[in-house]
Amino acid sequence: MMSSVRNKLRVGGSIAALATVALAISCTGFFVNPTLTSLAVGPASPTIETGNTDNTVQMTAVGTNNDGSIASNPSVAWTINPTSVATISSSGLVTSVSVGTATVTATSNQNPTISATQTVTVTVGCITSITVSPTSGTVTNNDPTVSITAEAATCNGPYDVTDVATWTSSNTSLATVSAGTVTIVSGLTTGGTVTVTASIGSITSNAATITVSP
Repeated sequence: MMSSVRNKLRVGGSIAALATVALAISCTGFFVNPTLTSLAVGPASPTIETGNTDNTVQMTAVGTNNDGSIASNPSVAWTINPTSVATISSSGLVTSVSVGTATVTATSNQNPTISATQTVTVTVGCITSITVSPTSGTVTNNDPTVSITAEAATCNGPYDVTDVATWTSSNTSLATVSAGTVTIVSGLTTGGTVTVTASIGSITSNAATITVSP
């Protein structure tokens, strides 16, 4: 009788042990860790300045996994191009070098085929004024563009900001402007004049008057 009880206890103990192992396997072995499927780089279209103030921005990377969950701090490698405009640290801190735009790339260390980019604009710091030249010009159907440059006066000297300034045309139904190039609207039959300005932050240039003649 005692032997039978012992055998039953041994069997019961074995079953309990097997159940514990099975439970452990079910909790750990059968769950597959999510894998990264995409990245996004922020902040969106940041702008920093040359000089020693407002000259850095911390980039961030957020991932999406194959199960739809968010990887808020994925392991990535940071690069930037060109380094003549800005540099980037291993932690994603961008520091300005010169005026222009640069592309920041975050590449997943888990899966190097997954990457994402963001554009950083470096503009001029401590601007006191912006001057555009020439201050007049003409665009026609036969000669559809005219180029204007913008120069910023700063505490660090003059800078050409033609490529990074925000350009505005007073009448985009006659002519548009981008990066200093004024272009007549195709198909015009009546002309007029537009004023073109360049601005960075709260500083706006003098106006250039462009005659639009079909």
